[in-house]
Parts: sequence; C-alpha cells; structure tokens
Amino acid sequence: MIATVRPPTAEPAEAPLVIELVLITGMSGSGKSIALTALEDLGFYCVDNLPPELLVPFIALEQSHRASKVAIAMDVRSAASLPGLPDRLEQIKNQAGQDVHLRTVFLDATTDTLVRRFSETRRLHPLSLKQTDDQYRALTDAIEHERELLSELRERALVLDTSLIRPAQLRSHIKDLLGTGQAPLTLVFESFAFKRGVPMDADFVFDVRMLPNPHYEPELKPLTGRDEPVARYLAEQAEVQTMEQQIGAFLRHWLPHMLRDHRSYVTVAIGCTGGQHRSVYLVERLAQVFATDWATRLRHREIDGWPAPARSATPEAKTRQT
Repeated sequence: MIATVRPPTAEPAEAPLVIELVLITGMSGSGKSIALTALEDLGFYCVDNLPPELLVPFIALEQSHRASKVAIAMDVRSAASLPGLPDRLEQIKNQAGQDVHLRTVFLDATTDTLVRRFSETRRLHPLSLKQTDDQYRALTDAIEHERELLSELRERALVLDTSLIRPAQLRSHIKDLLGTGQAPLTLVFESFAFKRGVPMDADFVFDVRMLPNPHYEPELKPLTGRDEPVARYLAEQAEVQTMEQQIGAFLRHWLPHMLRDHRSYVTVAIGCTGGQHRSVYLVERLAQVFATDWATRLRHREIDGWPAPARSATPEAKTRQT
C-alpha cells in the first residue's frame, strides 16, 4: 500500500492590525504636552520629541509589536530634520497602505499669546539661540522663525487654535476629536465673537453680524442661542433663515470636493459680535442638519469653549460618502 504524505498545513497568517497613528505638532507653547497627555488617557502609546529620522523604523517596530494606537509629538526641537518630515509621512502612507491610519494635529496660537505664555513660565524658546553665531533671537523673532519652519506641516494638518481655551478644554477637545471612531470627513462647527478675534483653525469663516440681534431684546439678552426663546426668535427672522440656507448650500457643494482631496476635518467658524446668540444658534442648527450625512462636532468658544458630545452620521449616510 502506498501512503500519501500530505505536506504540513501552514498556520494561517495573522491579519494585519491597523495602527491608529496621531502626529502632534505645532508651535512651542501651544499645548502639545497637554494634547499628548489627553491621548495617553485614551490608550495611546505616546512618544514625545521623536526625531523625524526614526519615524519610519519606529512605526515598523510598533507594527511588529501589534500596537493599535500610537501618538508622536514632533516640533522644532528637531529643527534640522523637519524639512524631510512631509516626505517621511508620505512614505508611511505609501508603504503601509491601509495598515496605518495617520492623522496630523497642529496646535497653534497667536504670537501675543505665545509671548505671554513664555513670559509666565520664564522658559527659553527652542529657537532663541542662533546656531550660526551663538547669539540669541528676540522671542517674537524666534516665534516667527518657527512659523516658517512649520508652515508646510500646518498646511497638511488639522489645526487647533489654543489661544483662548484653557488646558482642560484642550484636553476635552482632543479627546472628542480623536477618541471616537473615524469618519471619512468630520465637520467641526464653531461659534465665536469677532471682538475677540477670528479662530486661527477655521477653514471657512462666516460673518453673521448683519442679522437681527437678540442682544437688544431685554428678555433675550442674558440668554444664549441654545436657549429656546432665542432660537424661536431667530427662527422667525427671514434673514436668519436665508443665511442658514446659503451656508448649508455652500457646504453641501464643496464638502464632497474636500473629501476627494483627502481632507479629514473641516472647521466652519460662524461669528457674530459677542458670540452668544446668532452664531451659537446657527452652529447648533447646522450641526444638527449636517449630522444626517457627516460626522459633526460643535464648539462654542465664547460661552463655554467645551466641545459638545459627538454626533455621528448614520451608517447609510457614511456609505454614501465613501
């Protein structure tokens, strides 16, 4: 009898594990250490000040360790290597394919805010010392030089303006944006007051100061756009309805184009004089309307600064967008 010898059955290969990779970068003094702490609370393995030259081998190492959540902070402390970072990020996208889901967050703040923070902490800016002649730059010059070095990274990232928010609010915002499941594109609606400046992280800014103002109605003045009497008053104004429809039509036209351009986040800032009534109402309305088709977040900078609970698009709506 001839026995048939069967080759040994190969063990099934482990399915590749997708790494959720978050790169935290931005201006010195803008809150990167706070953001990294928030991500650590979410279960990310966090590394601060990783040299850009080590990024690709580090990700390969974490893949071999079957890591699922990794956060890395990089800034001008690695100034000499920063010019090559965008190419390394592209290399990760091209080589790893679907195995690495990369999101880049750029923390920014106004120059006046950064000067005040450095003055309060009495810390030296990383670029204060010139490498060529051992002389010190003025703080404002160091900040502007840092902006130039980081400009290309800023263009590719989700930008968060930390000028007017407290550390606890930044932690909450980071957790809200990065701690939930990823949608193809997330809309962030933000209300603000023009008298305190336009948010630096806005992709689109809409001015609604020409609309009827509840501030001049004595019974509505102490309320906000989230309160029912204010919402009812504004909903009855034809100009407010027209503004809501036109902003909505603009976004519905351009959001698919931005999705095709591989944008992960779009921040829509709506401003009025005090950031209390009109802008708040329209942010609430638009976030509610667009939540049927997109993942949305909302934030009211002047009245609380805290991101509201996430609204996720329905599975059917997400399928239509992918």
